[in-house]
Amino acid sequence: MLVSMLRKGLGNVIVFLDWISRPAKMKRTPEEQAKVDADAQQLSLYQFHACPFCVKTRRTLHRLNVSIALKDAKGNPEYRRELEQGGGKIQVPCLKIEDNGKTTWMYESKQIHQYLSERFGA
Repeated sequence: MLVSMLRKGLGNVIVFLDWISRPAKMKRTPEEQAKVDADAQQLSLYQFHACPFCVKTRRTLHRLNVSIALKDAKGNPEYRRELEQGGGKIQVPCLKIEDNGKTTWMYESKQIHQYLSERFGA
C-alpha cells in the first residue's frame, strides 16, 4: 500500500512538473496545420497518465502541435485489451500507426519521439 501511494504521489508530481514546464507549440500556417491534423488522425497513443515515458511522449506531441487520440490503458479496460491484442503486450507508451490498411505498434518512447519529429517536425 505504501509503494502504491508513493507511486501515485510521484506520478502526480511528474504530471504537475510537465504542466508547468510544457514547451511552446510549433507554429504553422492554417493550411499546414490542417494537413498535420488530417495526418494525425491515423495515430493513437496508448499511455498511462503519470508514466514518465508517456509524459515525455505527450510533451513531444505538444511541442510539435500534433493532436492525436490519447488512450489511457490503465484506466480503461477496453483500451488495455486493444493494446494487448493489437500490439502483443501491455507496455506504454505505445503509438498505434494506421497507414494504408497496415497497423504498426511502436513501443519505445525514443523511437516514438524520433518518428513524430521526422513526420511532423520542421
